[in-house]
Formats: sequence, C-alpha cells, structure tokens
Amino acid sequence: MSDIINQFLAPALMLFITGFVGAMLKRNLISLFMCVELMLCGAMLALLSFASAYDDMRGGVFTFFILTIAAAEVAVGLAILTRLFSVAKSVSGNNLGNLRD
Repeated sequence: MSDIINQFLAPALMLFITGFVGAMLKRNLISLFMCVELMLCGAMLALLSFASAYDDMRGGVFTFFILTIAAAEVAVGLAILTRLFSVAKSVSGNNLGNLRD
C-alpha cells in the first residue's frame, strides 16, 4: 500500500511545486495558465495515488471533477487571452487593466 504512495507522491509534489513557483514568478498569461495546469496535474496524481493505495474510487471521482475544472479554465483563459491580445497586442499580465472598457 505505501509502496504506491511512495512511488507517485514525490512526482506529484514536484509537479505541484513547479507549477506553484512558475505561477508566482511568471507574468506572461500563457505561462501562468500552463503553471496552473501543472498544479492541477500534481493534485490529480496525488489523488489517484491515494485512491489506488487504499482501493477507493473517490480519488478517481475527484480527479474527474478536476479535469472538468481544468477544461473550463482553458476555455475561459483562451477567451481572456484572445480578447487581451486583440485590445493590447500583448499577453502580459500587466495589460489586464486594458480589458476594463
């Protein structure tokens, strides 16, 4: 049981920390969205490793909901990026104030 957790929890933590550090440091919105996706993938891997170790399907169900949230985030993020690029000709997070009008 703990062998599965030990095998997959370290990569899940590395994915989550990489996404978190990237999200804190990046100003480009495309990179920011990719870092948030890395954080979600780390959380999904951790949930699936615990679900597999304890033979419980709830981790898989939560992973399905995380995938749904990630798909919605991509759709909304792409709409924001498209609008920002058409208004400001840049995808920098510093130009988000231009979307107010």
